[in-house]
Amino acid sequence: MNAWTLVPPVSLALFIGAFAIGVSPVVAAICTVGLIGAVLVAVHHAEVVAHRVGEPFGTLILALAVTVIEASLVLSMMLAGGEGGAVLARDTIFAAVMIICNGVVGLCILVGGIVHREQTFRVSGSGAGLAALIVMSTLSLVLPVFTTTTPGGTYSHPQLAFVAVTSAILWAIFVFIQTVRHRDYFLPEAGENDEHAAPPTDREAWTSFGLLLVSLVSVVGLAKALSPSIEGALGALGAPKAVLGIAIAMLVLLPETWAAVRAARADRFQTSMNLAVGSALASIGLTIPVVAIAAIGLDLHLVMGLEPRDMVMLAVTFLVSTVTLGTGRTQVMQGAIHLVLFATFLFLSFVP
Repeated sequence: MNAWTLVPPVSLALFIGAFAIGVSPVVAAICTVGLIGAVLVAVHHAEVVAHRVGEPFGTLILALAVTVIEASLVLSMMLAGGEGGAVLARDTIFAAVMIICNGVVGLCILVGGIVHREQTFRVSGSGAGLAALIVMSTLSLVLPVFTTTTPGGTYSHPQLAFVAVTSAILWAIFVFIQTVRHRDYFLPEAGENDEHAAPPTDREAWTSFGLLLVSLVSVVGLAKALSPSIEGALGALGAPKAVLGIAIAMLVLLPETWAAVRAARADRFQTSMNLAVGSALASIGLTIPVVAIAAIGLDLHLVMGLEPRDMVMLAVTFLVSTVTLGTGRTQVMQGAIHLVLFATFLFLSFVP
């Protein structure tokens, strides 16, 4: 039995143990390791299933797995309460968009440019995804600042329901064109390296699917158990509230980032773009409806509007992304620009 098989049941046992005996400092430390392990293993097993079903369904499965983890962590910590609960969903979604559009895309372009000088991808698929992402981000993170029904960057329940439904619809349409109507937009272009290892057997794929479900249950349970400890630790360090959202987004996106960078280095840049754009869209299109249902059903206070500084960063990110995705070709300069934007986002989050 290897680590990929062992970690899911161990993480589940840790969650059950924490629920039964309580979360002391020692238990919290052990459960934190278990949570990180469950996230990494969940994405590994999602990759195994994705490899079995092939492109573009594989990247869709990866995006869904990561988004389920993200939504679970956000919802668990929102329900746990705490001072930063009202802005946690906003901070996590904004962080995910910035990490993907600047950090992941920039790193993939830089690595691919260094190794292969220039790489290509299909503008038809990535451009449509970026357009949907701009609309969904504006509706979710920018428009609440300018509505007048409720104050302070919030939506009323009808407004929140409208944004949740439209985000889910846009995401569903994108998945439809990605997997059915225009599947060819997301497949590698002729000449792109599409070599993979041999796909797993049906038995291996089904085993990974079962372990993926166990890992996801463990992530949800451990996140809920650790929510008070995590918020207490950040408060003791004097970290800004937004850091919690960044930590969640980085945790769940780390394995997928590694997969995207590996694809770029192997000259499979179309796979990298599928992962990046699909993850960003799923991050909003699935997380917002989950958070909206919880906020409306449980009458939770939810602040979605960004601060002016963050709106500027979001606007510049989308402007630069439009230029980057407009040609279908990438080189190192584009990667460096995105990484500078990502570094600026991180710096201003800690030094606002």
